[in-house]
Amino acid sequence: MKINVIGAGLAGCEAAWQIAKRNIPVTLYDMKPVKFSPAHKSKDFAELVCSNSFKAARVDSAAGLLKEELRRCDSFLMMCADKSKVPAGGALAVDRDAFSRLVTQYIEDHPLITIRREEVKYLDSDSINVISTGPLTSDSFAEYISELCGDMLSFYDAAAPIVTRESIDMRFAFEASRYGKGNSADYLNCPMEKDEYETFYTQLRNAQRAKLHEFDKVYEGCMPIEIMAMRGEDTMRFGPMKPVGIYDPVTGKRPWAILQMRKENVDGTLYNLVGCQTNLTFSEQKRVFGLIPALHSAEFVRYGVMHRNTFIDSPKLLDATYAMRQHEKIFFAGQITGVEGYMESTSSGLVAGINAVRLYREETPIVFPKETMIGALSLYVSQSQSEDFQPMGANFGIIPSLEEKVRDKRERYAKLAERSLKLINDMKDSLLKCDNLFR
Repeated sequence: MKINVIGAGLAGCEAAWQIAKRNIPVTLYDMKPVKFSPAHKSKDFAELVCSNSFKAARVDSAAGLLKEELRRCDSFLMMCADKSKVPAGGALAVDRDAFSRLVTQYIEDHPLITIRREEVKYLDSDSINVISTGPLTSDSFAEYISELCGDMLSFYDAAAPIVTRESIDMRFAFEASRYGKGNSADYLNCPMEKDEYETFYTQLRNAQRAKLHEFDKVYEGCMPIEIMAMRGEDTMRFGPMKPVGIYDPVTGKRPWAILQMRKENVDGTLYNLVGCQTNLTFSEQKRVFGLIPALHSAEFVRYGVMHRNTFIDSPKLLDATYAMRQHEKIFFAGQITGVEGYMESTSSGLVAGINAVRLYREETPIVFPKETMIGALSLYVSQSQSEDFQPMGANFGIIPSLEEKVRDKRERYAKLAERSLKLINDMKDSLLKCDNLFR
């Protein structure tokens, strides 16, 4: 019996690595560069289509806890992320090209991973299969999955524009991290006075959008900024353009609104517009974002795009190992399961890969404790009680409460993280019992 992984995104690469490091041969399929999705451009694996940020780094945050759990579970993708990180204040961000190249190089060099660059249209029923084709699954394979799983849900994610550092007018921008956290050079800040913001807001609401087909839903965590603007004049000022924690060094005052831009690469030559995912036409993006004083002559190296996202009704289909209840040799991993986020996808790939090997060896599956972020995500995906199942990213709301009541939120989160990491440490012996060819 063979093990196949279909899709070489973050989840697929993590799953393939976890399988191979346990001394089991695995075939990794990816349709690039034979065929590209509407949002993918690189032939490399683990391409980051949206932001280059893996969110907060501190362990007492949900995102930071998930990353630390993955590190302690010997996650391949976390190792690559740590090796390709760029300064980002209190967050972990990576040079997206360096990250993808590193992942690809390790995968290509592993003697137990066979790479097949071709589109998969159906599964080999005699093999164990991990489906990690992501939110941009090809039409033909999506039809196969639909027949396999029944109804599918679809929505669109949005990516923010990227501009060159040299085209930003620094007379109207300054370096600073919110509340002074991290290195002040990690972010560029573009302040707006009230009249400038109101002009930007009005033009954004009325700007021309690119045509969408079969639009179903927009996930809140990746909402286009023009949709956010439609919810009210102050919505952006209380969201991605909130001015709190930042003061303009020229005026000494807090701006009316502020656009933050984060480094996109190690050299700091590219910056992405934080929170400005958009579906405006390219010409409208240049015009509307150019109304922000610091961006009046901005050079866009990538415009924001909208792309399809598809996920299965996992609570009706999967167990906590990401295996199908009705087809034990078929696992799913990544955003197609309803986990939302880069590291969330990675965690599902890790769990699916480990358990694909355990099925291969006829061993008992490993289910992560519900008190861990990895386990809480797998339980949400497999046991959500919502009638309208929606994607979920890492958050402390899906982890069981502490036995004692802790009023201070930061202290409570720290105790939840401490409990989780102790559980991860306790299970490491069984989890990491494998033949480590490459570490």
